[in-house]
Amino acid sequence: MTLPFSQACENNKTPILAALRPRLADPGLVLEIGTGTGQHAVHFAAALPHLQWQPSDQPDALGASAERLRAAELANLRPALTLDVAATPWPIDRADAVFSANTAHIMSWPQVCAMFAGVAALLGPRQPFLLYGPFHQDGRATSASNAGFDQQLRARDPAMGIRDRGDLEALGDQHGLALMETLAMPANNQLLVWRRLA
Repeated sequence: MTLPFSQACENNKTPILAALRPRLADPGLVLEIGTGTGQHAVHFAAALPHLQWQPSDQPDALGASAERLRAAELANLRPALTLDVAATPWPIDRADAVFSANTAHIMSWPQVCAMFAGVAALLGPRQPFLLYGPFHQDGRATSASNAGFDQQLRARDPAMGIRDRGDLEALGDQHGLALMETLAMPANNQLLVWRRLA
């Protein structure tokens, strides 16, 4: 059986892991929003055995990861949850960290707002929300490739689009999430690290 495969996930999983490792050093439960093919979930759970990794995705996307998650046979990799960020209540009521990759630009802005609200409700003081992907800065693309990608997204669906880091920072502030780190990543991406305020 050929498993669904993302070349982008394959390319970025190693640098993302290097950034996650020192920020997820303590044992705990990590919720992944938007598991996709499951490549990240399997790679990170295998490399970080002190964590319980909880994949999740929208109902129509869960099938893409199911077989890969099962085949991995990792004790700390949980079966994926059905999670629509805009539907309440969420199927999980606590997490020690939340990770999401390449989701904010394919969500509508109301969905992004719902994701931040839901994440803030899960986390305790100082616990992190780690969001990976391309982001604009001060209303401008940070590279020609990101500008082109943004145009492609908006042509496909006007509700999609690369989000501006300042808008996300303000959204985090509304929900008690402080943007603490902005890490440059390969291919003009970034890892943004919020922490829940007390």
